Amino acid sequence: MQRLIATACVMWIVAVPARAADLPVVASRLVTGPASHVDLTNTSSQPVTAWTLVVTTIEKDGRTHRAVETIDAYLSEVTREFVGASAKVDRLMPGQTREVMLDPVGAGATAEVTAVILEDGTAAGDAETIASVFEHRARQRDELRDVVRVFDAVLPSTRGTAALEDLGRRFASQSSPDESPAHRAAREAVESYRQRATDANVDAIDQLLRKYADIVRREYELADRHSRRKD
Repeated sequence: MQRLIATACVMWIVAVPARAADLPVVASRLVTGPASHVDLTNTSSQPVTAWTLVVTTIEKDGRTHRAVETIDAYLSEVTREFVGASAKVDRLMPGQTREVMLDPVGAGATAEVTAVILEDGTAAGDAETIASVFEHRARQRDELRDVVRVFDAVLPSTRGTAALEDLGRRFASQSSPDESPAHRAAREAVESYRQRATDANVDAIDQLLRKYADIVRREYELADRHSRRKD
């Protein structure tokens, strides 16, 4: 994900281009300087699951610098439950305004939202960005589905240490240099549970393992639902 980068300057509040208001997420009250931030407001009647924010700065030499950040927050229905989850990557609810911190930007900068995806799969704005987000979601869907299949092959019939050992073998045998993030996370989680398991705590570890598998399943179901654009 591309970071927002610009030059620090004295704080200003600047106007946002009018065309940003055409999308269901509007950027307003851009504050520049060392503690730069901008407000994002969802003006639609449904949650927004992804958006792209563009901050434009005119450099001293006259060149235009565009810093682009795309947030895809559709998984936050699950991940918001995690300790330390960032509000920045949570869905933007109907009518909600969220203050988003930026890297320092200079006076005269402007901010606008250029692409938006809504809860029902409809989208507006930059076509290339929108296509890229849905392609990424489809990859995540397939990667999560593969992990769910491994858990489904073991957990319904096996428990405790036997389940951990079987899952460890399956995930290890399927790892490769181009291992997906979902597969790597599951492999490392299973290995962590396996190393922590003892005769005294194996039942508790088994419960944690099944809770983890349930989280992955919920993420897969979200990815499956949100990976298809609605025209």
